[in-house]
Amino acid sequence: MISSLYIKDFALIDELEVQFGDGLNILTGQTGAGKSIIIGALNMILGERADTEVIRQGAKKAIAEATIRINADSDLKKLLTENEIEAGEYLILRREIRETGSRGFINDSPVTIGILKEVGDYLVDLHGQHDHQLLLKEENHLGVIDSFGEVEPKLNAYQIEFSEMRALQKELSSLRKRESELQEKTELYRFQVNELEQARLSAEEEVELEAEMNLLDNAEVLDQKAAAISEMAENDEANIVQLLNHLKLNLEDLSRIEPEFENYLEEINAARVSINEAIQFAERYRNNIEFNPVRLEELRQRQSELNRLQKKYQRSIPELIQYMNEIKRELSIADNFDLEIEKLETEIRQKATSLKEAAVQLHTARNHVGEKLARNIENELSELGIPHSRLEVKVDWLFSSNGWFEVDDQMVECTELGADEVRLFISTNKGETPKPLAKIASGGEISRVMLALKSIIAKEQSLPVMIFDEIDTGISGEISEKVGRAMRRLSDYCQIVAITHQPQIASQAHHHYKVAKSEKEDRTTTQIIPLSQEEHIREVAGLMSGAEISDAALVSAKELIEKNTFTN
Repeated sequence: MISSLYIKDFALIDELEVQFGDGLNILTGQTGAGKSIIIGALNMILGERADTEVIRQGAKKAIAEATIRINADSDLKKLLTENEIEAGEYLILRREIRETGSRGFINDSPVTIGILKEVGDYLVDLHGQHDHQLLLKEENHLGVIDSFGEVEPKLNAYQIEFSEMRALQKELSSLRKRESELQEKTELYRFQVNELEQARLSAEEEVELEAEMNLLDNAEVLDQKAAAISEMAENDEANIVQLLNHLKLNLEDLSRIEPEFENYLEEINAARVSINEAIQFAERYRNNIEFNPVRLEELRQRQSELNRLQKKYQRSIPELIQYMNEIKRELSIADNFDLEIEKLETEIRQKATSLKEAAVQLHTARNHVGEKLARNIENELSELGIPHSRLEVKVDWLFSSNGWFEVDDQMVECTELGADEVRLFISTNKGETPKPLAKIASGGEISRVMLALKSIIAKEQSLPVMIFDEIDTGISGEISEKVGRAMRRLSDYCQIVAITHQPQIASQAHHHYKVAKSEKEDRTTTQIIPLSQEEHIREVAGLMSGAEISDAALVSAKELIEKNTFTN
């Protein structure tokens, strides 16, 4: 339950704090007193969108904070633990709005607004003035049925199957798209593979080609230079071998006298060996020099072909080899598309079977919940002044030619929320056939249907707090009294905070608060004032008679309060 509400610098509210109690908490006040501001602040605490315009003029930020006593269920405990929020008997939800943005806190720990809303959804159900209009839109009827616990596991199981089926369908669509694209390219790819295979490409060929062409292109120069080296050992005038031998002999003589010449002697000996090896290699090399203009021309043609391919494909030789392998794989896929598609279609048929089983179980659960809900709402409506109501919850298959499985020889369309269409039908008069809710029910009847529904959901889900902002719209008199009784009965299961203009409802409050507007220092301020028993009677009397409260109105108010207190 909400044990306290604190609001500061929010719209017309300077600063206020109010303590709420168990049971039915009623807020009343003149139109424009600021009741909607209270609801706005509560909405802000629960993570709804908030505008910076709510900041009171002259203030830096608006603050709204609710202290809520909890009996944390496992899901709420898990959510709090996942977000490192410590929770005892109470949770303090706070929202701050500044010009620069919004911040949320739970037990003084900063949280995202999304987390604030998620936690708030576990604790409070806030029904605004126009929320009952949601029932007039058939797209919201599915959510009504799915809010019951019996449906949730079936919906989760279905959604797993649906997700897997959607992935298979997406894969099949992608495969068919690739097949179509490849069919357009197959002829080109086959030509390219044939051309590149005939080229017998090698990643190292270019380097090897350059090296061989370099040798053939310079064969004459190589022969001349090698011959010149060979002649150095045969030339009588400049025989380098003889010169080195002569130098060696002299150095040997010198080193026997002066040891410092020994180092030079060693170097000359090494030089003699190296020069002899060089001369011998040059002689052998000359024998292997190839003078082959035909081979050189072949190499030049090969080089020209490689250059042509690289220019044509805008790729290097290694990249050409990689590209050839890639398009070979694409052609292999193209050749096996039929097999791949057939395999995938088999998986889809198998998945359609398990998806249908999950959809049927979900459909059955919704029908079962719908039947129970219809009877429970009829009972509640009987207490709310519609004794002969008849409600039907119609759960129909979504038939479509684009469906994924068959029911009664018709294809059924699947969505993430199931394969069902849920619609509420009602008749409010005896003997009438139920028709769509939007076409039959009046504003007051819609309000009572919503209250009946909220009552059932509150008991089903054990919501700690329910807030009603003028759910009594469109009703008056005796019906208002019955609505008040229903709200008071509902307050046995959860705390109710309700805004009303009806004395018949206000008279049944466990705790009554007056929302009043006052002026102080040229500023308008909204306050919430807890009422004593005597003030409670006067406020109910004021709702009955207006500003001028007569003694008769006071007597009537007291009788109404005593009557409703005794009745409840």
